[in-house]
Amino acid sequence: MPELRALVVDWGGVLTEPLESAMRSWAEIDGVDFEHYVQVMREWLGGHQGELAASNPVAALERGEIEVPDFERQLAERLSRSTGAAVRPQGLLQRMFDQFAHAPAMSALVLRAHRLGLRTGLLSNSWGNEYPREGWDQMFDAIVISGEVGMRKPEPQIFHHVLGLLGVAPGEAVFVDDLRENVTAAVDLGMVGVHHTSYDETATELEALFGLALRD
Repeated sequence: MPELRALVVDWGGVLTEPLESAMRSWAEIDGVDFEHYVQVMREWLGGHQGELAASNPVAALERGEIEVPDFERQLAERLSRSTGAAVRPQGLLQRMFDQFAHAPAMSALVLRAHRLGLRTGLLSNSWGNEYPREGWDQMFDAIVISGEVGMRKPEPQIFHHVLGLLGVAPGEAVFVDDLRENVTAAVDLGMVGVHHTSYDETATELEALFGLALRD
């Protein structure tokens, strides 16, 4: 087995607290039935292993192929139709991202990995959002945001892109994501995958894989 030299992590749900809690908070603020929102996402994303539906505004947004206001309009229309109550499209995504809470322990782990000599990368599917990039220059050797490169997870080319920026082979890198289909895609390419469900479990697994103490 090749020596593991690189750590690549997702942002939302890994370097932030779990996405479901953020989405539930947003849904309550906007008066949206959370289950209706989930159903719309399932229809757009498909129901099996991230397989895309025929018409998928989410994929288009994540690749930067449509503008945020267009996506907000489409999502607001679908949610309004489902709930029978008007959802305001302007600023919809910002209202979502305002609910994202930073996960400082995971950020500290990545920073420690970087300082211990691992190559570190961020690989995130964006929804046109602004990222809190303060301190990222000290944490990451490569930052890949889907909307900036015209690719998205779980497409193979975006994994190859971040690996190329880090200068490592797939078998030399560990990928951490909270969505299982993205982890599966990375593993299919030869990377080592870690499905993130909690800080303690992920930290324990990463320390075992790298043979390093990654927690303070």
